Amino acid sequence: MTGRIAFDPIHLPPKTKALRDEVRAFLAEEIAAGHFNPAGQGARGSYDREFSRRVGAKGWIGMTWPKAYGGHERTFFERYVVTEEMLVASAPTQGHFVADRQSGPILLRYADEEIKRDVVPRIARGDCGFCIGMSEPDSGSDLFAAKTRAEKTTDGWLVNGRKLWTSYAHRADYMIALLRTSPPTEENRRHGLSQFLVDLKTPGVTIRPVPFMTGEHEFNEVTFDDAALPENALLGEIDMAWKQATAELAYERSGPERFLETYQVLTHLIGALGAEPDLRGAEGLGRLVAQLNTLRRMSISVAGMLAAGKEPVLEASMVKDIGTNWEQLLPARARDLAAFVDPTESNSPGFQAVLNHATLIAPKLTIQGGTREILRGIIARGLGLR
Repeated sequence: MTGRIAFDPIHLPPKTKALRDEVRAFLAEEIAAGHFNPAGQGARGSYDREFSRRVGAKGWIGMTWPKAYGGHERTFFERYVVTEEMLVASAPTQGHFVADRQSGPILLRYADEEIKRDVVPRIARGDCGFCIGMSEPDSGSDLFAAKTRAEKTTDGWLVNGRKLWTSYAHRADYMIALLRTSPPTEENRRHGLSQFLVDLKTPGVTIRPVPFMTGEHEFNEVTFDDAALPENALLGEIDMAWKQATAELAYERSGPERFLETYQVLTHLIGALGAEPDLRGAEGLGRLVAQLNTLRRMSISVAGMLAAGKEPVLEASMVKDIGTNWEQLLPARARDLAAFVDPTESNSPGFQAVLNHATLIAPKLTIQGGTREILRGIIARGLGLR
């Protein structure tokens, strides 16, 4: 059976404008108070639990979740607006971003009642951070090749193996890990994977840094050496996590974070070119803005599908693939367009520093949410091309 890729034209509801204004006012107050610097090179990737708590107090974490679990029962489009404004401002959202985007929804759908009552409200308050345990050293983004095992014991599970490229594991409280509980079958290599909630303070869990070329620390290697998990750590059905993980990745791959991570390069480029750029600069800038607007419309369309209860796997993969490509090429395009601008006449004195930082972090954008090769394989398979 083959799929069809469709991005229905969806516009954000008019009522989201008031929310956007409220978020912008909040962020302006945060910046004025010195809580974060939007021009800081590492601001997009920074981790600030106190900031997350202030965001939680505003009701902007767990916005779409049930009120019974600390949520606010607002729409996917309202959450999209908050996410977009936080990214554009380079706000330090990493303390809650993963938990809000995908871990919370996974717990609400698959965790037992005790976990939902305990953990989910803490996420909504900004008190609890999550990381994602999917990629491994020998399998990368090929999730179905995962080898880290969870073996059943009399009172729980025993985990052994390694996860790699795990963002902010060193700061998170929990991981949702994709673990092998049975061997794959010849007919279905997806079989045998299960999802687990892992308390990262569990004995036997070791976290080692994988630093960037910039010196920043986001990625980690997480090793499990006879790490014992309780019985209720299993999320959903045993051996059937591939369905759950696929749905989870639709959240991870389709949001505005998939094309706004190097956004500061674009705003600084506009400043560098000035109010009256030459024809070459104006045309190049116009192309970049048009491409960004197209990506945004695709992303909003996927948000609409998620709001309707659909699982837009192919569309989300396309947003991530095209968005990553745009983000990675942006520094080179910006450098080329600004090549003939006299630095002394530039209206963006921080342009070069932002450009250099974006160039250095560009390679890691491929890893986040799945590599280009894996994504294109998913798209091709969904269209019946392989």
